[in-house]
Amino acid sequence: MSWPTLLRRALPWGLVLLAGCSSKKGGVGVKDPEKASLAEYDVAADEFHKGNLRAALAHAQRALELDEENYQAQLLTATIYLGFCATSEGECRLSEAEKHARAALKVKPDFASATNTLGVILIRQQRYDEAISVLKPLTENMIYSTPELAWGNLGQAYLEKGDADQAILSLKKAIALQPGFCVGSYRLGLAYERKGDWRAATQAYTSTLDSTFEQCKFADAYEARARVSLKLNEASGARADLEQCVRVGAGSAVARRCEATLKQVSPPP
Repeated sequence: MSWPTLLRRALPWGLVLLAGCSSKKGGVGVKDPEKASLAEYDVAADEFHKGNLRAALAHAQRALELDEENYQAQLLTATIYLGFCATSEGECRLSEAEKHARAALKVKPDFASATNTLGVILIRQQRYDEAISVLKPLTENMIYSTPELAWGNLGQAYLEKGDADQAILSLKKAIALQPGFCVGSYRLGLAYERKGDWRAATQAYTSTLDSTFEQCKFADAYEARARVSLKLNEASGARADLEQCVRVGAGSAVARRCEATLKQVSPPP
C-alpha cells in the first residue's frame, strides 16, 4: 500500500483543503502577509498530499506566522498532526491537533470540515461524549455538503464508546447517503461484530470489499471478514481472505496478524 493511500485512510473523513480568505494580516517585512500566508498554505497542502509531513508542517506553520487567522492553514496544521499520529505514536501530538482545529473554528465557527476534524481528534483522545456532542449537530446541518462524513464519524464515536446500536443507526445513515462509503460499511461490520451478528457483519465487510474503488480493498477488511468466517466455521473463505490480507497488507502489522492466523487455519483436504 502506498504512503498517500495509507495516510488518506487514517485521516479524518471528508477533509477539505481549499485555499480560503483570511482576515488578520501580520508578518514583519512582508508586503502582503495575507497573500503570502495563502501561498505558504498552498505549498503546505501540496506537500501534505505527497505525504511529506515535515515539510507540510513547516510551511503550514509559516502560513500561520504570517496570518494566524488563516483558518484553512489552521485546519491543515491540525490534520498534519493527525497524520503524524497515523504513522508514529511517538510523534503523535493530539493536543496540538485539537488546538489548531479549535483555532480554525474560532475564526470561522461554521467551518464544517474543521468541526468534522475536531470530532475525529476527540475520538482519538477517547473523549467520546464530547465527540458525539460535536458531531451530532453537524449531521443536522442542512448546508453541509457531505453529511455522510459526519454520520460516519458519529457512528465511530458510538462504536468506540461501546454503544453498538447507536453506531449501527449512524453508520446506516452514512451509507444510505453515500452507498460507496466503504469505510462506513467496514465500521458497520465492526458494530455488528460487537453485537455478535456474524451474518450481518459478513455482509457489511463484503460490501466494503466489493467496492469498485481499489482503496476499499484494504487489509483490515479482509482480516475482519476472515475473523467472522472463522466464527461461522467457514474455513475456506477465511483462508482466502487471510491470504489476501497478507498480500494487500505487505508487511504491515495487520498482515503479520493475518499470516499468524493463516498458519492456524487447517489446510483444505
